[in-house]
Amino acid sequence: MPRFLPDNFLSLRRLIPAVGAVFFLAFIVWYVLLLYLPPGDGKRVHALTVAKGAGFLTVANELKQTGMIRSALHLRILARLGGFDRRMQPGDYRISDKMLPSEILEKMANGQTDACRFTLPEGYSIYQAAELLERQGIFKREGFLAACSDEKLLERLKIKGKTVEGYLFPGRYQIGFKMDEAALITEMVLEFRHRIKPLQSLFEQHYLPLGKVLILASMIEKEAVLAEEKPLIASVFLNRLRIGMPLQSDPTAIYGVKVFGGTVKKQDLQRPGEYNTYKIKGLPPGPIGNPGFDSIQAVLQPARTDYLYFVARKDGTHQFSMTLGEHNRGVNRFLKKGKRR
Repeated sequence: MPRFLPDNFLSLRRLIPAVGAVFFLAFIVWYVLLLYLPPGDGKRVHALTVAKGAGFLTVANELKQTGMIRSALHLRILARLGGFDRRMQPGDYRISDKMLPSEILEKMANGQTDACRFTLPEGYSIYQAAELLERQGIFKREGFLAACSDEKLLERLKIKGKTVEGYLFPGRYQIGFKMDEAALITEMVLEFRHRIKPLQSLFEQHYLPLGKVLILASMIEKEAVLAEEKPLIASVFLNRLRIGMPLQSDPTAIYGVKVFGGTVKKQDLQRPGEYNTYKIKGLPPGPIGNPGFDSIQAVLQPARTDYLYFVARKDGTHQFSMTLGEHNRGVNRFLKKGKRR
């Protein structure tokens, strides 16, 4: 005896494929929406800091909560399929709500951070660094200089001096969104201590303590143009110290007075000041800039000479002399009257 199905059951069987097709189409639309339609128009930007060792789940949830993506789950799936979750690099990223998930993933995987990049040239003083930071829109000059002389920071960094001058290692630094002046200074000092480790045995053998080595190195950095002349300049200063002769280094006369002074005038040399080695005996009270590795090494391994004088030629090199007469002839030949380089 044949069995007959109810009409409503047959209608339901015909309806199921149609409903499935609708849901499948809705899923495709939803997925395309996630892939190709960002959640905003770019007016909102989130400063995302990916810490070293951070999990991708945490990053995805933060982007979802801040409205930078539509779905944290979708971002995780996309990252897993493309291997982006394993290639995510730490750093500071500016993420806008107009970016597609694929763009966000590629940016973090390639390490395209938006942190400010700051380069401290060799020999620059804290005053020059402060001017440079302000011109680049990173920190205010006054704020950076205040941090350079902060007593608590100096104590924490174990620096015996009034400022961090001499301990900021020249080089390139990334300044993250959450980094302040003290954090940048700390990083530069830590870099300094790391970079001078190969010279530790030389420091132990030298008769000058670290602070005085840095004073001489900062003067050499300001005087020298060519790296190969640094040991010669070091020998001049050390020879003068040994016999009690004034150092008479031109750059010391303008320290803290002129920020970007390439030319030292006669009136500068005659200006009284605790750093002006034309007016004081021995070393100034502190470094006049932040020396690089070569200048520090030059103090620890100077050339063996009897030179007591040097004068800059017009090609960037120096004439070194043992006698005042020979030196004066060089001054008359290479320098204009009333000015010194």
